[in-house]
Amino acid sequence: MLELEVEDERVQRALDSTYRRLAKRVKVPGFRPGKAPRAVLERHLGEDTIRHEAIDELMPQLYREALEQEQIEAIDRAEYELVTEQPLVAKFTIPIRPTVDLGDYASLRVFREPVVVDPERVQEALEGLRHRYATLEPVARPIQWGDVIRVDVHGTIEGTAFVQEEDAQFQLQEGRAISFPGFTEALLGREKGPAFEFEVTVPEDLPDERLRGKQARYTVEIKEVKQEVLPELDDEFGRQVGEGFASLEELRSRVEADLREALEREAEHQHEEQALDTLAERAQAEYPGVLVEREIARLLQEQAGIGRSPQRGRGSGPSPREELDRYLQQAGKTEEELRAELRPAADTRVRRSLVLSELSEAEHIEVTDAEVGEELNRLTASVSGSEDEVRRLFSSESAKESMRRSLMTRKTLARLVEIASAGASTTDAEGGAESE
Repeated sequence: MLELEVEDERVQRALDSTYRRLAKRVKVPGFRPGKAPRAVLERHLGEDTIRHEAIDELMPQLYREALEQEQIEAIDRAEYELVTEQPLVAKFTIPIRPTVDLGDYASLRVFREPVVVDPERVQEALEGLRHRYATLEPVARPIQWGDVIRVDVHGTIEGTAFVQEEDAQFQLQEGRAISFPGFTEALLGREKGPAFEFEVTVPEDLPDERLRGKQARYTVEIKEVKQEVLPELDDEFGRQVGEGFASLEELRSRVEADLREALEREAEHQHEEQALDTLAERAQAEYPGVLVEREIARLLQEQAGIGRSPQRGRGSGPSPREELDRYLQQAGKTEEELRAELRPAADTRVRRSLVLSELSEAEHIEVTDAEVGEELNRLTASVSGSEDEVRRLFSSESAKESMRRSLMTRKTLARLVEIASAGASTTDAEGGAESE
């Protein structure tokens, strides 16, 4: 916080400058542009209007001068409030560079949970494969859970159609909603035959509040009912799956290995996240609110999908404001409500980013041009399309800088995990993180 008192002479010069500028721009009846006397212009616009515009013009100048005089390194424009207007006294809230103290981060310890593959998960995966390789056979009986049906369906709400499909095919699975809740349940026990009607209540949590609690009326004709026939879980099934396995046991081993690999990746990610969270919680960090506001804006853009429209950049399509307004309407929230919801997540992201950046400096972590080149080669090989076009896309300075930042983050996280894992024991699992 910086408080400044401005000399009357400086205020008067600002008022004179504002008057000259407004006189050229504002049309005053009976006078040519720039020819209206000052007293007439003040009566026309109001003396307070001219004074406040002069103050708004003066504040950035005062801010820059104060930063230079006090040798303050600011990262953004300051917010100010007027204490008094005569004499002119203003308070500036200056966003300064963050300060981060990691403390004794070398003692940070976070236990990594061992990976255990539950036999039930292996069995569930095998059952999933059975369903994937199942066959469908037409049946002449009432519909049951698990059946695949082909239907014509027409749905209206207060006479307005919201669904109109012919030969729609889907499977009735417990816990899996199709259309509004109650739709699939209304089909159970029905048979192939003439069209029938029924109603369900629209949920109260529907994003479109205009439809909440209303009745959705369906007309459905069941044209075909098929049951799922699962293959036997035996050696023959193992030979049919994928590239083929010599036996069911060999298939089971592959399924278990794939599950273990996925669980290892998940455990590594969780360990990484826990280590970073612990580091952020232990660190002493001070940072201006403007950083959080910027992060809220980024999160808001991500949630609303702003800038992802394929028509953007070609002179058509919705503007960022229109995209945001549409998203807010769908979510049933105001921008202020959504920003308030995003604030905790934005604050966490800012803190984590700052402590990770401080750790990279403390550990002297660097990313070489050779590493950027290797990353460029990896990305070029992994993206479909012309290699020359892809390489040109990733070879721009902004793309290289983005790759450098990404590599820096990955290398720093790897070093953090290395520190957190040194000497960590099972006792850490009980306490979460342990210092030595």
